[in-house]
Amino acid sequence: MKQNNYIPQPIDTTAIELPQELMNLAEEMAKNVHEVWAAGRIADGWKYGAKRDDVEKTHPCLVPYEELPESEKEYDRNTAIGTLKFILAQGFTINK
Repeated sequence: MKQNNYIPQPIDTTAIELPQELMNLAEEMAKNVHEVWAAGRIADGWKYGAKRDDVEKTHPCLVPYEELPESEKEYDRNTAIGTLKFILAQGFTINK
């Protein structure tokens, strides 16, 4: 087996605090992240199932965002928040 010496080095965004309006945007982004993921799964032949089964292509998270367990919503929120913080850390501004 090939040895993997990869060490992730993400941009440090710990000093970035999102204003409330961007936290609201992050929640909408999180919902969209889930919608994009679900659409891709469904397009690949996956369907809802009580348990994830890679052979049968079933997944319990193929439900509307609002019906996800909080732990799954948090995963999508972290993706959205991380993306917004990265944009700000790179010197961009976000305006409505």
